[in-house]
Amino acid sequence: MSSFKDKVLEKVKEIPRGKVITYKELAKAMGKPGAVRAVANALGNNSGLVEIPCHRVIRSDGRIGGYALGPEKKKEFLESEGIIVDEKDKVDLDKFLYKY
Repeated sequence: MSSFKDKVLEKVKEIPRGKVITYKELAKAMGKPGAVRAVANALGNNSGLVEIPCHRVIRSDGRIGGYALGPEKKKEFLESEGIIVDEKDKVDLDKFLYKY
């Protein structure tokens, strides 16, 4: 049986290029709406940064949040996918949010 972390990482692979999801929405999609911190921890321990696009998971307020390679690299990855990150490091959720 897969661990919660493995399930989170598999779910993140479903987020299409050019879209983001919030930690909260990802927890809901996992069937664990109260597990926001567990989702964040699973992503923070992601050793497969290239094949698992955890940079597409952001905060509920639209801010890009943390990233293992640093917030500037996360912003760079998001922008390379066509996601607009404003001067306050926020993404327009109305435009770029992915829904499962």
